[in-house]
Amino acid sequence: GESFSFSIDWAFNVNDRMKIGGRSGYEYFEEDDNYLYTIAQFFPRMAVYDDKEGWQNKQFLGSGEFALPFGNYKVSITVPSDHMVGATGKLQNESEVLSQKQLDLLEKAKTAKKPVIIQSQDEVVQLEKSRATTTKTWVYHAENVRDFAFVSSRKFIWDAMGLEIGGKTVMAMSYYPKEGNPLWEEYSTNIVAHTLKQYSKYTFDYPYHKAISVHTAQIGMEYPMICFNFGRPNKDGSYSDRLRDYMIGVIIHEVGHNFFPMIVNSDERQWAWMDEGLNTFMEYIAEKAWREDFPTYGGEPKNIVAYMKSDKSAMSPIMTNPEQVQKLGPNAYGKPATALNILRTTVMGPELFDRAFKEYAQRWKFKHPSPADFFRTMEDASAVDLDWFWKGWFYTTDHVDIAINDVKWYKMSTGEPTAKKEDEQPANTVNNTTDDSKKSKKKKGKKNKTDNTQTVSNENDVKPVGDGKPYKTFYTKLSDSQKAQMDLGLNFYEISFENKGGLVMPVILEFTYADGSKEIKRIPAEIWRKNAENITKVFTSKKEITQIQLDPFLETADVDVENNNWPSKNVPSKFDLYKEKTDGK
Repeated sequence: GESFSFSIDWAFNVNDRMKIGGRSGYEYFEEDDNYLYTIAQFFPRMAVYDDKEGWQNKQFLGSGEFALPFGNYKVSITVPSDHMVGATGKLQNESEVLSQKQLDLLEKAKTAKKPVIIQSQDEVVQLEKSRATTTKTWVYHAENVRDFAFVSSRKFIWDAMGLEIGGKTVMAMSYYPKEGNPLWEEYSTNIVAHTLKQYSKYTFDYPYHKAISVHTAQIGMEYPMICFNFGRPNKDGSYSDRLRDYMIGVIIHEVGHNFFPMIVNSDERQWAWMDEGLNTFMEYIAEKAWREDFPTYGGEPKNIVAYMKSDKSAMSPIMTNPEQVQKLGPNAYGKPATALNILRTTVMGPELFDRAFKEYAQRWKFKHPSPADFFRTMEDASAVDLDWFWKGWFYTTDHVDIAINDVKWYKMSTGEPTAKKEDEQPANTVNNTTDDSKKSKKKKGKKNKTDNTQTVSNENDVKPVGDGKPYKTFYTKLSDSQKAQMDLGLNFYEISFENKGGLVMPVILEFTYADGSKEIKRIPAEIWRKNAENITKVFTSKKEITQIQLDPFLETADVDVENNNWPSKNVPSKFDLYKEKTDGK
């Protein structure tokens, strides 16, 4: 193909990010009169020409981030000689800008088992007290990246550690001011290394030679090989567990963006969920691998319930341009991450999902996938038809609310003629009614439409008449195996379900038996294929069932768990639980 060379004159004003906001700029430290610069989106960038859409020239309005092509960069950055610089790409003139001591420590860090401090806090404290009168030029070269960003400050402590990924050494690094310690020295680089390992496990081997986490206040933002992250301790160095976990979470998320969208290069301007949602899902996986009880934001089904049952007029389907979404956080981050987690754990199973997800990542790395490419790859790599799932979760604002509407209990008749009084309760009939529902004198086996109770009827409450000959004639015609089945004394439970929320999901049931034992039954979502609103299924059991719970592990984001139980029971609200807790004090 042909090539075309051109040059552009341009200028960039570095903004005070702490006062006017933005994804880059500077942070001023009044105590020592120093600045920390995080510089990004500072040059004219190419628009993407896509085979499917042509030129992506939607204007940047704030929520829809970036659509960028891959390219090679050679960048020279001239700063005061006492500044430390970190950037996208490989430093080309290390011996000119780093001291011999720093070069030796950097080499040591490549094989170290824990982070090696290359520029220490004591050294930074001395640098903060003076001002260099000379400059240094740092030269970086980056290949096959979609953007370029850098940081510069005399306040930077710098540590690094090497890790093996795909047979090569990748450097995990952190740059942070002393105001970030002791938190950042203890955690940041270790979290970078953990993130690279976890994401590589589920996608592809991280292809770049380094990943950097930079600390500055009140921001979380990502660029190739480098990201800017919040999480600052108190002035005395103390910090809460909550702040620590926020900081760990944002580092995992922003470092994870190296995979989505820096390498699997989706169109952020049009489809925010394709990078934020997939990345939040992977963040959930990495956080749980870091610590099982980690307080995750996105991915846990119960955490999205409040949003899913909120006012639909304030919702948009996931497949909506981010500039038109009212609640971008749940729409682009939380809901798609939760959907993928449910798809993995409840619908497909981890092994099959992981294979398909890895295929998508490997198939579309260094390319520009669309939503259809993701949906199609997940299906053809798994041989599972997921159209129903994409339609419900990504194209609608429906929610999950499946209810147990009715339970009927049957047992095989013995055929023996018996006489029962009209008001005699069958020995094996179970009723789940309140006093009010009894007073309503509803027919046995029918749901009381005036309240939220359920009844179970025993259809064996049909009194045989005559001498039982019809039954005996029927029985003699059965094969030995059929007679054996008849003689087992099985219980048959006909359970009716109603899909009140619109989203079809697998039906997960927990049966509690009369002897106290429990059993889990899982019915695939295909049970709804001919009727997406109401279904009935019969379950057989040798033991009598005393309790049935739908979605017992809260894995489907069901918004109303009160209708998930038979016999029905009131489920305490968060307020009830809080009141009970406070009243007990």
